[in-house]
Formats: sequence, structure tokens, C-alpha cells
Amino acid sequence: MALPLTIAVLALCAAPAAAQPSTTPIPPPRDPNAPPASAPNGPQPLGHAIGDAGTGLSIVRLLPASAPTNTILPGYSDQLPKQSALEVGFGLASAQVNSESYLSYEHSVAQASPGGVAVQGASPQSPGTVAQTAPPDNEQPTTFGLNPPSTPLDALVKVGLLNGSAHARWSDTLGPCVTPLSDASQSIASLSLLNAIPTLPGITDLSGKLTDSKLNPDQLQALTDQLKALPGPLAQLGGLLPGPSGGGTGSLISLPNTLSTRSTVQLVDMPGTSNKAVQSTSTLQVASLNLLAGTPFALSLNVVSQPTLQVTSTGDAKTSTVKYTAPVLSVKQGDKVLFTLDAAHPTFDVPIGIPLPGLSSQLPDNLKNLPLIGDLMNVLPKGSPLASNANQLGQLKLDIGVLRLTIAGLQQKAQDTTEPFKGHQLAASARMLDLQVLPTQALGLPGLPSSLAEVSMGEQVARAAAPTGGVVCGTAGAPAPGPGPAPQASGPKLAYTSAYQAIPMFWTGAAMLLVGVVIVAGLPANRLRRLVAAGPADQDDDDQP
Repeated sequence: MALPLTIAVLALCAAPAAAQPSTTPIPPPRDPNAPPASAPNGPQPLGHAIGDAGTGLSIVRLLPASAPTNTILPGYSDQLPKQSALEVGFGLASAQVNSESYLSYEHSVAQASPGGVAVQGASPQSPGTVAQTAPPDNEQPTTFGLNPPSTPLDALVKVGLLNGSAHARWSDTLGPCVTPLSDASQSIASLSLLNAIPTLPGITDLSGKLTDSKLNPDQLQALTDQLKALPGPLAQLGGLLPGPSGGGTGSLISLPNTLSTRSTVQLVDMPGTSNKAVQSTSTLQVASLNLLAGTPFALSLNVVSQPTLQVTSTGDAKTSTVKYTAPVLSVKQGDKVLFTLDAAHPTFDVPIGIPLPGLSSQLPDNLKNLPLIGDLMNVLPKGSPLASNANQLGQLKLDIGVLRLTIAGLQQKAQDTTEPFKGHQLAASARMLDLQVLPTQALGLPGLPSSLAEVSMGEQVARAAAPTGGVVCGTAGAPAPGPGPAPQASGPKLAYTSAYQAIPMFWTGAAMLLVGVVIVAGLPANRLRRLVAAGPADQDDDDQP
């Protein structure tokens, strides 16, 4: 089950409308007139509940929305949104509950995965994944620890020590009325993302390759010459990134402290009734994020408010709720706060510029022959003569790209349900931070996508569905026994023949044989020999007085 469960965790990071339980569908009968499946045997729980929660610490997407979605239905691929050419996810935690699942062991599923890879939507099995299913009930969670080795994917993502836990429970008599119900968590010691940008050229000499650039010939020639002078290719942001060989300085985004994700599904009390509500919760714990750490252009993002997504369904639209704690991120470069990302101000752009020869010659030694990230005024040393020409600095560089930071707003969907039970369903999704690398019209490489790479931090999704009135915790009695089988009519009697006389004859012979053995064994040996030797006549004479 590791393969479908891994695909399910990646699918949980999609929109709420796509957050459906990944349990096995009920196969339709081949013959529509066939009788239904057999009824369950023994006492059955009364509670009905559906819920799932998914949390992904980071998702790296290359060429987003570039690959068509494959489907077995002809012509249906065009109606589905396109997927990324490559997705790499880390710190995935998924908790699912479905009392209506066709397979009993899919009533409760918890999974913690250190990572997953999807190539155009196809996801192979992820090593190190830990999962639990119930029933049967699991009194203790399953845990694991993993120190990932070096892989070819280190150019995209590099992680430290991983620890995961999965706990799924289910009662044969009370169903979902157990604590905890489904709980999965994942923690990562450290994480660095986008150590290279594979969608950009891996060479420094781009002469004659910027054919789609909107620059005039003089600017285009100046840009080409300046790119040659960079210590690394654009795939390493001119030498700012480590690159596949680790020769650069810092990753595009890194999280140096311990991070954790947790997804839970549980039943909670409802006021005024003994019934329960279904509650799905996705939580994320991140202290800070760094952009281009270790470089002169390092930016820090302090997470002031931790994001939490909680969906509660009581079975009634009026009392069901979605609670979301929106993240607040403070963006700093050097000692200056550049911007505060929150729900009211969700987007901030950081330019990526190439200095022209007139500016490059005036830069300090630690900034020469490097791309300029962000506001140059924030990284210039105090007393620099360039500080007095702040208005002219923008004319002495060419912006070839943008780092776009975005807080993804809350999306939610609610609907009344009639199947598999009558009630109400709520679903919601959010992301703590999206980081996109976007090219400008100056970078005129043929076939360049609109988004070179995308990193999503803290993807959260939650869904809960409960029957009208809430979840009933109890046990239904065993089904009444059906009428016993009708007595069968006796068959025709067999004719009585001489063959039946063999039965009493057999037992009579066996009894006589047994008596003879006893008599022989009970007589003295000498008298037995004398009787046999004398014969019947002598026996009579010997008996005379």
C-alpha cells in the first residue's frame, strides 16, 4: 500500500475540491441484478465519519503547469489542470478516516513520509515511509528515523535527519470513537531547497542564445559580456548557489532549525449533545527561513505567526467551522526590514539584476562579478560613494529575473452531502509561502517557461464530513438470527434384503471370539496341554472318581 498512499499524500496538497479520500472504491457488480454483498457479522459501530488532513513542509515544482494530466478516460485529460514536470516533496504527513471505506483496514490510515517524487504526476515508492492502518487497532504508533544519503536530487533538495510517526486506531465496536483516531507527524533537522535551477543554462557564455530578448543590441551585448564574467552559470544564479557539485555559496532557500508537520483527524465534543463532530487539523512549526544564506545578499524571513488549519464538521452547515491562523513573515535584508508578508499584503518581489560595466567597477570586492539580489543599498558598506547615487543605481543594472514571495490565501469549499450519508462536508487549503523564480523579458532564451521553478513551503489541506446531528458513538446489536432451515422431507426407504443379516452375524462372531480368548487365557497351562492331548474320551475317564 505504500505506492497508493504516497500518491495520496501528494494529492492532498491540491485544491480542496480534489481532497477526496484515497480509499479503494466500491467495485460495481458485473451483473446489475446480482444480490448485494453479505451483511456484516456481529455487533457493528453506529458512528459514521469522514475526514482527512495533509501537511507538506516543502514542495519543489519544476516547470509548473507544463505537463498534461494522464487519465484512462479518452479526451478527459484536456479538462484537467496540467501538472508540473517534476515535483519533490519533503516532510509529508497525512491522516485519513473513512468509516464508509470498502476495505475494512482503510477505516483509519496515518502516514508520515520523509519525501516523495512525482514525475509528470507519476509517483514511485518513497523509501523510509512509515504508515499504519486500522482495524486492527494499534495501541502504539509506528516511528522511524532516517538520515538521507546523497542522491542526484541534492541539486534540488538536501535534508538533514528525519523523524516520523504514524498512529491509526479503530474500534470494532465503537468505530471512530477512539483517541487518537488518526495522527501523523514528521520532523526535519534542516532543509535546503533549490541548490540549482535546472531550467536555466549551465554555461556562462550565452552569445547568440538570447534571441528572444527585448533589449536593444547595445544592452544585449552588455548583458552577454557581463554574464561571461560571472563566476558561475545562470543555473547557479551566477555562482550564488552551490550547484550540483557544491561549488557555490548558499542555497536559494534554507531552513536551519528543526521543522515539523502534523496532521490529525479526531472526534470532538459538541455542546448540548453526546454526539461528536469530526475535526481535521493541519499544523506547521517553522521558526525562520533564509534566502541565499551565506552570500552578501542573504535575506531572512522570520515566521512571526505559525499557520494552523482546522476544519470541524458537525453535520450542519450553521455550526461547522473553518479556522485558519494566517502566517505573518517579516522579510529582512541586512538590518533593514524590507516587507511584512501577511493576509493584507500577500506578495513581495525581489529583483535579480546583472550590473553593467559602469556599476561593476565601482562595487566593493565582495560584490564584484555577482548578480545583484534585492536592494543594493541594503548591502553596501557604510560610507560607500554609491550610496549618494541611489537614484542612478537602477539605470546601471539589468533585471533578468524576480524572486516572488507570496502567501497563498485560504481556499475553502462547503457542501451538503447525501452519499455515503446525509450530512455536511467542509474542505480548506492554504500555503504558508510560495517562492517563484520568474524570468523577465530581458532574459530572452527560446522556450523559456513563465516560471523557472517554484517552492511551496507549508502546504496544508483539511476536510471533514459528519452525518446530520453528529457522529453517534455506540454499538448496534447483532442482527437477529434468520429462520432456521426447513426440515427436509425423508427420502424413500431402502428395501430390506439378506445383506442386512451380515451386521448381527459380524457382532455375534466378534463376541464369541472375545469369549474364547478369555477362556484360553484363564485356564492353567498344564491342564490345557493335558486336555488337548487326551481328547474327549480320555477326558471323561479321568473325570470318574
